[in-house]
Amino acid sequence: MERFIDLALSAVLLAGLYATMAYGLGIIYGVLRVVNLAHGGVIMMGAYMGWVLHRKLGVDPYLSIPIVVAASYLLGVAMYRVLVRHLPRGAAGGPASLLLLFGFWLVLRNGAYLLFTGDDQSITTAWSTSSVVVLGSQLSVSRLAVLAIGSVIPVGLHLFLHRTHLGRAIRAVAQNPDSCTLVGVDVERIYGITFGIGTALAGVAGLLSATLFAFNPGSGSSELLKSFVVVVLGGMGSVPGTGLAALILAVVEVFAILVLPSYLTSAVGFVMLVLVLVIRPGGLFGHRVLG
Repeated sequence: MERFIDLALSAVLLAGLYATMAYGLGIIYGVLRVVNLAHGGVIMMGAYMGWVLHRKLGVDPYLSIPIVVAASYLLGVAMYRVLVRHLPRGAAGGPASLLLLFGFWLVLRNGAYLLFTGDDQSITTAWSTSSVVVLGSQLSVSRLAVLAIGSVIPVGLHLFLHRTHLGRAIRAVAQNPDSCTLVGVDVERIYGITFGIGTALAGVAGLLSATLFAFNPGSGSSELLKSFVVVVLGGMGSVPGTGLAALILAVVEVFAILVLPSYLTSAVGFVMLVLVLVIRPGGLFGHRVLG
């Protein structure tokens, strides 16, 4: 029973990180219909930004979240204006966007190798070694902090998308950009803002991941895969579905160690992605417009 409780609590804590990683990928696809293959590179970049701020300037990683958000948002807006906006829309732009954004990921990766070498890094603070007792289990304060932030983000996204004028404009553009153009909405501006928001969320995910795990310039591949699984499982554009899917993936991965060797648990995400695409391509909540 104690073993079960430990695994269940670990799954819940891990789900907070998985959800945070997936929100950025989901919101960009939900509005622009673009699969952002640079998502993994941005997560890696967010980790290094937090590491530099902590190592060089002594800024606590959680206090550096606003800085990482601002820098990642500006990067996302620049990516859209310089690269993504020139791609053809619709199905014709699919392969082009995949190749372009994958290429940008390679640029980020090689730039990180030049700046930081290939050594593993991590963000270690006093929080990293602190823990609290919950239901008889020792839980890391850092993991609890990631869970708390991962719980605040979907609430903030929901309120932003449903209670603000800009959020309603984003949802309207996601549903029908042509009609929005007719009523005076600057669709290109909305696309740029959305790409910036999605990139900012990926940057935060990278920072939070760096407080838990070691990273290097090659990081981001597994994070991108897990984000894909969560977004597809939860349903494209569904904020609550993304959170539920993150919990499902975390539970399956954590409890898989009871029946699988440790080196095979990383393959769980691949298996789930294939099963979801075959059995229920629309995900648990179906394709929704940022609902």
